[in-house]
Amino acid sequence: MLKKIGRDKWKHFFVGIVLGAILQALSWHFLPANHFISIGAAFILLFAICYGFELFSLITGFGHYEFMDVVAGTIGGALGILFVLVIKAA
Repeated sequence: MLKKIGRDKWKHFFVGIVLGAILQALSWHFLPANHFISIGAAFILLFAICYGFELFSLITGFGHYEFMDVVAGTIGGALGILFVLVIKAA
C-alpha cells in the first residue's frame, strides 16, 4: 500500500526539477561536445547537491537528516534534466 507523500518531500521534488534543469543547461554550455557526458555530469552534480544538503543537516543539526528527501530531490531533478533534453531536441 502506498503511503501518503509528505509536504516536505514535494518541496524537495519541485526544487529538484528546477535544479536539474539549471544543471543540465549549464553542463551543455560547458560540455557541448558530448551530450552523454553532460547528462551524466548534471545528474551526478544533482545527487551530490541534494545529498550534500542532507549531510549538512546531519552534521550541523540544522533541520533534520532524511534520505528520502534526497530521493525526492533526485527524482525531481531527473525530470528537470529530461525537460531540458526535450526542449533542446525540439
